[in-house]
Amino acid sequence: MPVLMTDEEAERFVDTADLSEYDLSGFKPMRFEFEPKAARVNMRLPQPLLDAVKEQAKRRGIPYQRFIREALERATAAGR
Repeated sequence: MPVLMTDEEAERFVDTADLSEYDLSGFKPMRFEFEPKAARVNMRLPQPLLDAVKEQAKRRGIPYQRFIREALERATAAGR
């Protein structure tokens, strides 16, 4: 795969390349976050809970704060 340094390069590559010639079996789906994060939250958690959150985030390969944000998004989407 070529190294693409900008979104424009990536878009141009995807639009023009024949992706069937690449082995994409090792790629993992990635969720992009487009909404700006302007608000901050500060909370205290029991250490074992924070450790469990960090471990789950590590298993998914994402930062633990994103893991918490996704959990909050799922919880609030369920109530809509």
